[in-house]
Amino acid sequence: MKPESRKLIRCAWPSNPLSIRYHDEEWGLPQHDDRLLFEFLILEGAQAGLSWDTVLQKRENYRAAFDGFSPQRIAGYDRRKLASLLRNPGIIRNRLKIASSVRNAKAFLDIQKEFGSFDSYIWQFVGGKPRVNAWRSGQRVPASTPESDAMSKNLKRRGFNFVGSTICYAFMQAVGMMNDHSIECFRYAQVNRTGRGSAPEVHAFPPRVDF
Repeated sequence: MKPESRKLIRCAWPSNPLSIRYHDEEWGLPQHDDRLLFEFLILEGAQAGLSWDTVLQKRENYRAAFDGFSPQRIAGYDRRKLASLLRNPGIIRNRLKIASSVRNAKAFLDIQKEFGSFDSYIWQFVGGKPRVNAWRSGQRVPASTPESDAMSKNLKRRGFNFVGSTICYAFMQAVGMMNDHSIECFRYAQVNRTGRGSAPEVHAFPPRVDF
């Protein structure tokens, strides 16, 4: 960590070099790449009941174990592959979460076929552009919102699991659908500037999801 970075005002939650780097470089930055969106969806589900630090520490292991988070490859995992994942100490060895990755990959591919991209589908839940909040340091940020409720309900209807509203809201924060950096944080303004030019390319959305 660079000496000058210690002087920066950040959100309160980054507590170690790994989470600080994640906060400073990724968290809240609008994402529109389908593979990366799928990665965050799987990792947020894996995090359920655990700390995000645990997931960050295992992230590179996940990328290696799950074929770079290719939904096409994961959708084809068989029993032998699932069994090998359960023996992999580099990831969270939860049988239901691992099985969920295959189920979610198949549902993800179905959405890509229907909407052209997962990006076009998922950003509809915030009207195609980031929602900018204005939390002050120390304020309690909600664990879910009407938008995450709608997203969770729709994903479940399409066959996903480990996509409860709290998980969905954490996903929305991570991929920049919500800017939940505190207004004092140096990333707040940076993310806002990035977000203004980050709307999905598809503005005339395919048939609207059922909110």
